[in-house]
Amino acid sequence: MASGFFVLLDDIAAIMDDVAVMSKVAAKKTAGILGDDLAVNAEKASGFASSRELPVLWAISKGSLLNKIIILPIAFLLSAFLPVAIIVILVLGGLFLAYEGAEKIYEFVFPHKHHESEGITDEVLTEEQILAVEKEKIKSAIVTDFILSVEIVIIALGTVIGEPITQQILVTSIIALIATVGVYGIVALIVRMDEAGYKLIKFSKNEKSISKFIGNLLVKALPLVIKSLTVIGTIALILVAGGIFVHYIPFFHHLSEEIKMPSIVKEFTVGLVLGFVVLAFVNLFKKLFKKKTA
Repeated sequence: MASGFFVLLDDIAAIMDDVAVMSKVAAKKTAGILGDDLAVNAEKASGFASSRELPVLWAISKGSLLNKIIILPIAFLLSAFLPVAIIVILVLGGLFLAYEGAEKIYEFVFPHKHHESEGITDEVLTEEQILAVEKEKIKSAIVTDFILSVEIVIIALGTVIGEPITQQILVTSIIALIATVGVYGIVALIVRMDEAGYKLIKFSKNEKSISKFIGNLLVKALPLVIKSLTVIGTIALILVAGGIFVHYIPFFHHLSEEIKMPSIVKEFTVGLVLGFVVLAFVNLFKKLFKKKTA
């Protein structure tokens, strides 16, 4: 009886060890999406009145958690009864990621004006207007998070698609939890950087004090951090997409084996090329649609 109990504990320990190893692999695979998720949410959570940043971020975080609660069971059902659908969704997600990365590069090289709403501040808008705009921005952020959450879950699930369903559930759920708690925790720190900086400056009596220096550094660093995350997220998007194409599309898999260069360069090149191909089709479709509706 006792020996059976210890055998069970040993089996559980072995499973958890396997889960830990696979979780590390899945985390590496989803790092690009997490980086983009971090950049997108840091940008969306900034621009609010200082007193509203954390409440807004908390509302988005709850929406993100609900997104994953909806997505995870559907993904597990597909994995159990229609595993080929996971690969199909993975490739489609890769096309979306490649398109998104290529679009960001295209807009950087050929910038065009976007309609930008006024910043949300207590002086500009009434309390009712602030809450109304907040609701719209929270809704938009949660919708964006849903798309990114689908990609995170599918990519994580794709790394353990051949494993038993129990391990698939554990690994994917761990990654989903990290994606929510980790990303939004870091976003909370990022969006409060400037506020922490202002407080250090305010309470510093000496002009040349270390606290004032750090305060000024934090205030000036916030926009640079967000821009850096955007650049890193864009590169990561293309790399993740290229990795999906190289590993799951036979043509690109065989092509990559014939070309002698680092795998990261091959994956980035494939992701970038397909991203611009998708971007060209999307832009062409938009032009044709405009002509029909004109």
